[in-house]
Amino acid sequence: MGSCNFKSEDADPTVSISKTHFQFHYVIGKGGFGKVWKVELKKTREIFAMKEMSKARILAKKSVNSVLNERQLLATLKHMFIVNMQYAFQDKENIYLVMDLMPGGDLRYHLGRQKKFTEEQSKFFIACILTALEYLHNNGILHRDVKPENLVLDEKGYVRLTDFGIARVWNPENAKDTSGTPGYMAPEVMCRQNHGVAADYFALGIIAYELMNGTRPYQGKARKQVREQILAKQIQIKQDEIPEDWSIEAADFVNRLIQRKPVNRLGLNGPEEVKNHPWFRDFDWKKLTDRRMESPFVPSQNDDNFDLRLHLTDDPWKDAESEAYQQSADLLRNSSSQALFAGYFYDISQQNAGSESESTRN
Repeated sequence: MGSCNFKSEDADPTVSISKTHFQFHYVIGKGGFGKVWKVELKKTREIFAMKEMSKARILAKKSVNSVLNERQLLATLKHMFIVNMQYAFQDKENIYLVMDLMPGGDLRYHLGRQKKFTEEQSKFFIACILTALEYLHNNGILHRDVKPENLVLDEKGYVRLTDFGIARVWNPENAKDTSGTPGYMAPEVMCRQNHGVAADYFALGIIAYELMNGTRPYQGKARKQVREQILAKQIQIKQDEIPEDWSIEAADFVNRLIQRKPVNRLGLNGPEEVKNHPWFRDFDWKKLTDRRMESPFVPSQNDDNFDLRLHLTDDPWKDAESEAYQQSADLLRNSSSQALFAGYFYDISQQNAGSESESTRN
């Protein structure tokens, strides 16, 4: 698809990076606040993914804290199994988050194409996700929205975790933090109870079940529907239900992760407990983290790992939430509303320069 350049009269000339520094290629994703673009930094020709998020939509959905929280968390995180932030900036209408581009697309897209994966492929994916969660949990952070849409593949088939909008630094009194995605949300989160790292491992179990069977154990788009199913029955994979060419250890791994009660769930005591499950016996974790392990699923090397029809789809805000959107757009004319986004800036090159300077002084 063709490229297009955007001009922005709203860009702040006093900051080192803005929308005008990028060439926009095409849309590779959509979210609740806007689009995700494949972009090129003109100066260096580096390729990135850019989340372009409407301030009006953010205000209308009362999500200012969420987007600021993501920017703040990502400034403290850097790991090869998460999608790292490179730049963050804003203009009068939008905020922008520039991230590593994962050319392999997201796991939801590949699940839609493949329907299910082999045990070998699934184990590799789960190991990548586990490594990302280990890093977060060891730093006291809960992701709270682990799902196939937030798992993206690089060109070699390694999986990285993204979207930290509802991630939180763990707080023992967090019963009110009930955000998440139905189908992947842990029962304790859904039922407004205090929760810890085990909530992320429940989601991991749902994903492992989905990779194995091509469907989630608890169906339903609404939280109430899923909640009723979870409360009604503890789903477990029986021995005669294990797909052909899958091991009993894999089924046990899934069964122990999707336990409704966190006290019974694998992962309650942290990542080492999950990594030590018999399914991962003899798994070479160092080879994985050194990126010397060959992925058993390598995505296409062309640009067909994204649904490029996304840019053609209708904007859902035109109908149901148009009034709320318009009210929020009007609010943005006030400096007090713009001030809510103060500090939304990050430039990794400045951060690196600062680190080098500090290192020199020491």
